[in-house]
This record gives sequence, structure tokens and C-alpha cells, in this order.
Amino acid sequence: MKGAVAAGHIETAKSAAEVLLSGGNAFDAVIAAHLTACVAEPVLSSIGGGGFLLAKPADGKPVVYDFFTHTPLKKSRETENSFYKISADFGTVLQDFRIGPGSAATPGTLKGLFAIHNDLSSMPFSVIAQPALELARAGVVMNEFQAEVLNIVSPIYKVNEEVKKLFSSAETGDLLQEGDLFRNPHFADFIETAAREGGSLFCDGEVAQAIEKVCAESGGHLTADDLRQYNVVKRQPLKCSLFGNQFLINPAPASGGILISFAAKLSESADLMKFTPGSIEYLERLAEIQHTTNRARIDRLLKSEGENHLHELLGGELLSNYQQHVYKRFSANRGTTQISVADKFGNIASLTTSNGEGSGIMVPGTSIMLNNMLGEEDLFPGAIGNWKPNQRISSMMAPGVLQLKNGDEIAFGSGGSNRIRTAILQVLLNLIAFGGDAKKAVNAPRIHLEGDELNIEAGFDNKVTNKLEVFYPESKIWDRRSLFFGGVHLAGKKQEGTFFGYGDERRGGVFLTVD
Repeated sequence: MKGAVAAGHIETAKSAAEVLLSGGNAFDAVIAAHLTACVAEPVLSSIGGGGFLLAKPADGKPVVYDFFTHTPLKKSRETENSFYKISADFGTVLQDFRIGPGSAATPGTLKGLFAIHNDLSSMPFSVIAQPALELARAGVVMNEFQAEVLNIVSPIYKVNEEVKKLFSSAETGDLLQEGDLFRNPHFADFIETAAREGGSLFCDGEVAQAIEKVCAESGGHLTADDLRQYNVVKRQPLKCSLFGNQFLINPAPASGGILISFAAKLSESADLMKFTPGSIEYLERLAEIQHTTNRARIDRLLKSEGENHLHELLGGELLSNYQQHVYKRFSANRGTTQISVADKFGNIASLTTSNGEGSGIMVPGTSIMLNNMLGEEDLFPGAIGNWKPNQRISSMMAPGVLQLKNGDEIAFGSGGSNRIRTAILQVLLNLIAFGGDAKKAVNAPRIHLEGDELNIEAGFDNKVTNKLEVFYPESKIWDRRSLFFGGVHLAGKKQEGTFFGYGDERRGGVFLTVD
């Protein structure tokens, strides 16, 4: 077998599989998958956004490529229409987002993909890009999940005629629905040019000038200098343990990996593995761990200059205080997508990427929507619009690699905004509890606590759900599995060489092995 891939769409996974079948490695495959996701998962993935790759090469040290968004070098004067609120309807809950030209941060995706290619790839970029290029021109049929995501954030895709035209049916004029064909020939032309000219395409010349012009005219902050001065940063992964199993995860300044590691330590303190997953004892403790982790994050934000100091959570007196809190408690009673790849050479790639929900602003001539990261409340809690210039934006995205005690290695990661950390923690705990069974670990129902509100996904025993409602009176009981609870895609390699994994169906997940 040549490898395995888990992703959020069959076309995304097929692109990676095609590259692996042609002899490429996991890093070739993950680049191909990302480019294809920009076509097949256009609401979740865009060259106008950013992301992270945790790369574990067979013959080198693990490294994180941080190509996430960056705040602009300077603030421009915003207009009334440059930064405004829309509401996304998840069916059970509403979530507000800020969009418009003033919400766009400096994108890093294209530079990031070329940095990965320069360091780790074995195939020409033009070959890697071919599946995405062909799909963009031929078109991809909207599946149920992608149509649902587009409908949830539909206000963004109706803000101007250029965006609405791209994402609407030529026959009906309505936004694309399941079964409609989505084509993006301008994006295909852009990728074809990028394959020839390299990662500088987005930061020099006509494209950079077009971004600067559209932002200047509409109250956005981005300039050609922002794009030119953007740098991909390579970081050492955070090394953590969970009940004797080791994992690598995205480090600071991203916050997701640190918060997951903090919650892992609390899970050990609460001796969570003593209890059966899905039991009331297990879930009550898990909910309190989520509450404590979120409280710790807020405490650090209040006491420091920002999330860059979240690494302090993992050691010293602060961690001890929170461990005691959890112990005493029980003694007393975004548009984001994930691609995971493992190959026959022993390489593992875990890439999480996001465009937020999209700003509603298209780069002229490319059909690429810019991100709305400056408008993300999860990234700027309590300080919407009060971002500081020239800083790498923190993120909940937490691509990682888990090594079980038996030697199995698994690439993991999730979409889901501030639900990323709770989704990943639950799947990691499930992998340990279920002996590495990826399907069981991903399919098990989840909870998510935000403030005093406990969201409980469908699938738990009714008696357990009823007891949780007593403990958490503001509970919301979901009648189905939902993308609200994240989308954890797993791809791994067993010690004896066989591949395994699973794609989270909550977010259209697909898992393929390549023979």
C-alpha cells in the first residue's frame, strides 16, 4: 500500500490519493489536497486564508509550518460598510461573524504551500496542482455537506454581485444547492500561473496591486507591502502526553494546541480513563475540564498581552491551581477543514486550513475570497476590531500527530472554530479508550461547554443526557450529529505497516487508502 488520506471531501481526498499513487510523498499529497479543497470546499478553504502543517518526515525532525494570517502593518480608516456583522444559523444555535473588507487579514496560504513544497516535496508543483486545476475548470457537484455550509453562511455570499454570481446557479440565480455544479475557471488560471511563477504571485505584481486597490476603495487595511513582507514561520511542535501516549501538536502563538495540552493534563489529574466514555461520570468530568480550560484561557488573556503567553498554562503554579480545581470539583460531587496523510515512506502530514467564513471580498480576476480573520470573535475575544498591527494571529487550529503506546502513528486535526479543542481532546481520549479504533473514536457523540451553556450532541443514552441537563440547566440538546461539534479527520500507519483512519462525517469526511 502507498498511503492513506482523510479529508473533508471525496475530491480533496482523491487528489491526494492520485499523487500518492504516482509516487509522491505525504507532503506532495497534502499540497494537492489543499489546492483541491479550495475548489471542492470553497467556503472552508481558500488561498485568501491561512493554516498550519505539522510535518513529521520519516528522515527528519518534526516541524510546524505556520502560514496563518497576520494582522496588517497599519490600520486604515474604516467606513460604515467595511466591517459589519452577519449571523450564521447552525439550526440549534446562532453565531455572529464580522465580515467586509475591514475584516481581511494578510493571507499566508500560497507562500505556505510553496515553502512546504521547497522543503519537503518530491514532485513538481505543476504536477501536484493538476488535479485542482482540472476540477476547477470541469466543475464539482455540490454535495449535501458543502451545500449546507454555504446555506449556513449564505449572507456572506450575497453581499455583492461578483460573489453571488460565482456561488449561484446559472439556471435559477439562487445560491448553489446540493446537486448543482460549481465551476471556478478564474481560480484554475490563477493556480496554473502560480505553478509557473511560484509563491510570489500573491505578493508581487498585479495580484498584490489588485488586493491593495480593492481594500483602499472599500475601507480595508491590506496593502501590497503587507503581502510582500509576509513570512512563513517554521516552529518546533509542542510535545505532550496523554495517559502514556505521546502527541505532537501546533505550538504558540496558536492557542488550540496549548489548550488541548492543558486539557490533557487536567484529564490525567481527573483520572478520566477510569470511567466509561459516554457515562455520566465521564461526561461530567469532561465538561468541567472544558470549563476550566476555557477559564484558564480567559485568565491568561486578562493577565497578559495576548495569547502568545498561553504556554505558561503548561507549567508551574497556574496549572497546579487548575488541577486542584478539577480534583476538588469531582471529589465534592470556521470555516475550517482538515487534511491528514500518511505515506509508505513513513512521512505523516497534518494540515488544518481556514478562510474564516470569508470576508465577502473577492480578489479581482482570481475568484479568490479573502478571509475575515480580523472579525473572528474566537481570535479576538472581547476586542473585536481592536487588533494590533503586524502580529501573527493566534488560532484554535491544532494539527497534530499521535503516537500510541503500541507504536501506531495517527495524523489528526479538526475544523470547528472554538470547538476544535474540545473535538480533538475527545477524539484523542476515545482513541486511547477504544484501542486505536479510528471509526469509534470519531463517531462517538461529543459535548461542548461554552460559558454556562453545554451543547450535547445526539447519540448519548437518554438517561445520561437527562442527568447532564440537571447539572447544566442551560444545556442545548441536539437532535442530530452536527458540524458544530467539529470535524476530526484521521489518517494513520500501524507499526506493522498497514494504514487506517477515518473521515468525520459531521463535516463530509472521507477516508481513502491507496494501493
